Amino acid sequence: MTTSVAERPPVNWPAAIVLTATPLAAATVIPWYSFNFDFSVAAWLSFIVLLTFNGLSITGGYHRLWAHRAYEAHWSLRIFFMLFGAMAIQNSILIWGSSHRTHHRHVDAVDEDPYSINRGFWFAHIGWMLRSYESGKPNFSNANDLLNDKIVMFQHNHYLAIVLAMNIGLPLALGWMLGDLWGVFLLGGLLRLVVSHHVTFFINSLCHMWGTRPYTDENTARDNPVLAVFTWGEGYHNYHHIFQYDYRNGVKWWQYDPTKWLILSLSWVGITKNLKRCSDFAIQKAQLTMQFKRAEQQIIRKQGRKADVEALRAKMAHEYEMFTASLQEWAKVKEEWYGQKKAELQQKWEDAAFRDRFKEIEYRLKQQRKRMRLLTAEAAA
Repeated sequence: MTTSVAERPPVNWPAAIVLTATPLAAATVIPWYSFNFDFSVAAWLSFIVLLTFNGLSITGGYHRLWAHRAYEAHWSLRIFFMLFGAMAIQNSILIWGSSHRTHHRHVDAVDEDPYSINRGFWFAHIGWMLRSYESGKPNFSNANDLLNDKIVMFQHNHYLAIVLAMNIGLPLALGWMLGDLWGVFLLGGLLRLVVSHHVTFFINSLCHMWGTRPYTDENTARDNPVLAVFTWGEGYHNYHHIFQYDYRNGVKWWQYDPTKWLILSLSWVGITKNLKRCSDFAIQKAQLTMQFKRAEQQIIRKQGRKADVEALRAKMAHEYEMFTASLQEWAKVKEEWYGQKKAELQQKWEDAAFRDRFKEIEYRLKQQRKRMRLLTAEAAA
């Protein structure tokens, strides 16, 4: 989408000043200070610790707790996330959460997604905040729960004061206590803010451009393990866009998702609870569906070039029949389980064969996924 100069929305001056002045200051003042003075170990530690607090407050608080309600948290953790989320200067929880819900509902729609990648990398990364675009205007019709949250509204109503206290008062106080006032202020305050900004912005930009789509190709979101390292686990974005209410982004045990590990570990001591997880069956179903699509696309590309196209197509049809049968059986078992649950709570689910039947179906789906990978490789050969 292109917009003429005359049609450009007005500049969003508060965001424009922060997002241009802070990187310019970091790029000039920090090298000058480093050349003339010396940063202490405490200053570098303040950068690492405060950057971590900011990152986890955005991913674990703003994003998974408030925007998606993927779990519940004790008031103490919510206050921590509220304070250090404000320190990241990415707007209030109310505005951030509402805007993010709009993004999920209208992902990739040029006129409705607040940071649609279809308007280009620059727009999705930072440009959408520099001007008051119609697609980015706050609309709290999707955020009644946030409007009724006292911690959220306290932050929203006192946002500027909290931002100033956390970004100026806290770094200066830490610097004074650690004996390196300006070193901590520059690294733990200024550099930390710039890095925090652009690490988060990569989710809106690069994670909709660079990576794989193992779960869905109905939107531009990608899984990117490299970006997951820099974004506290948020890089598994293709998974997140199809299973947005899961408290995990890196759903595999080996995927780097420190936000997931934090939420889970805090549940062991009662600070978090009601952690939402999408079923293994639904995840496997999404993966298999994508494998079928890719195998079919490979077969179409081979048309007129290889004689074994029909044999491959027959194998595909057979696998798809098995897949459909597994889905139907799963639905039937699930319906039976709900009937038992209504009649006898959950006792028979624990004691009888329902659990084993679910596991057996899930095992069959895993085997189908392996066969589909082989078929896809065969079709691509």
